Amino acid sequence: MKRFLEFFWPVVGLIAVIWSVRLLYTKLEAEAATDESVRALLDAGDLWSDIQIIASGIANKMAAIPLHALALALLSTLVAYAALAWYDRIALIYLKREQNISWLYISMCSFVTYALSHNIGASVFSGGMVRYRAYSAKHLTPAEIAALVALCSFTFAFGTILMLGLVLLLEPQILGPLKSWSPIFAVSEGLAQMGGGVLLLLCAIYTIGAWKGFKPLKIGTFELFYPGLNVVARQYLAAPLELIGAAGIIYFALPSDGNPGYAIVLGAFLLSFSAGLLSQVPGGVGVMEAVFLAIMPGLPASSVFAALLVWRLLYLILPLIFALPVILLFERSQLGQLTRHLRGPNSKTTPQ
Repeated sequence: MKRFLEFFWPVVGLIAVIWSVRLLYTKLEAEAATDESVRALLDAGDLWSDIQIIASGIANKMAAIPLHALALALLSTLVAYAALAWYDRIALIYLKREQNISWLYISMCSFVTYALSHNIGASVFSGGMVRYRAYSAKHLTPAEIAALVALCSFTFAFGTILMLGLVLLLEPQILGPLKSWSPIFAVSEGLAQMGGGVLLLLCAIYTIGAWKGFKPLKIGTFELFYPGLNVVARQYLAAPLELIGAAGIIYFALPSDGNPGYAIVLGAFLLSFSAGLLSQVPGGVGVMEAVFLAIMPGLPASSVFAALLVWRLLYLILPLIFALPVILLFERSQLGQLTRHLRGPNSKTTPQ
């Protein structure tokens, strides 16, 4: 069974690559086909002409955004993905397994993990698969890898709660435009600020638990230890930094005229991206557009769509393109190690 699994996982990795390529093409086609005239051309063309039409359509939308704004959006992307790599490092510190695992290895693992999970959805499965393959190669146990995945997810949730609490305190009117969606958003600004205070109180209670050293949670023979202040302090930095960078992509891609300000953009991003994750819609397609258009009625819809296109290209699509060769190279190296192991230490390679 062990030998079967050693061959099984590379096959799963190859299937994930093929699936991701297909998904990548579908996402690019959907972005380009928002224009009805482009959709008609795509329906009438073959694969090669469709690829050319998609590239041309996306390039035309990107051309409407100033070059300096695209540069700042790219810088924001790098900040976001650097913070995501920090998530993994924090989890390894919590597990006391950060030794002998380089920052480069952690960064590549994190990058591939989020490139897949952000695009494919089902982040626990897709992200967990990548981390299992990568960290089991570094001799982490399945239980440790499960704890690492859980803590990375919690770090994101912690950052979302923290930043949403701050946004509701500073910009409580942000929920008003969403009341047509659900009565839960039909609250006064004072009540919205109170909700923000409750979210920040939850963060404070979590911090106090780390300071006081709450006892571990025991489930049978399994023990889940409360993070120490060294872990929580890093979460206070890494989690907001990732969200600030991700929202910054959209902020810089929006036009300056009618731009509601960074706090509103951050709030719209937190609400829409979280809703997209909960619905498991890859990339939050449709959800983000609806939230941003509702919260920012002063901006033309075309400008909002262009900014979200930049976000999807930089935060979702380009990372997926760069991640696919990394998966193939990693699985190739793992298969090579397995083949050498099966041949035995005394085997000789045949001269080429």
